[in-house]
Amino acid sequence: MPRVHNAIDIKAPVDRIFSYVEDPRNAPEWIHSMVEVKDIRKGHYNWTWDMAGIEFDGESELVEDIPNEKMVVRSKGSIESTWTFHFESHGNMTHLDLDVDYIIPVHIKGEETEDLVRKQNERETEIDLLNIKDRMEITD
Repeated sequence: MPRVHNAIDIKAPVDRIFSYVEDPRNAPEWIHSMVEVKDIRKGHYNWTWDMAGIEFDGESELVEDIPNEKMVVRSKGSIESTWTFHFESHGNMTHLDLDVDYIIPVHIKGEETEDLVRKQNERETEIDLLNIKDRMEITD
């Protein structure tokens, strides 16, 4: 199972960053490939995702939620993944660490295509964290 890891320091309090990331309504703002989030219920939502120009549908569930410290979101459907966020407070600075474990959908399989998807996912998690940083630091 491929894994992407990325981290960033954000000049904003941990509680504000945690609340923003925890709210699925914000996901299309900061997740580069998130097309749409819908049917939001406590700890659960449905989504449409764009991977390599192909749209996928699925659902996500919040499976671990330790306020201002850790959050784990498991997704299933067309794309299966687990997003693990670690939040570390340093006063008005927050270190956000993200690991994404995922399964490449069967119809995208193929060595060259898988390498392309892996590289794209690495770039996109960096963009995703930068998007969070931009939104959180701008509101200070």
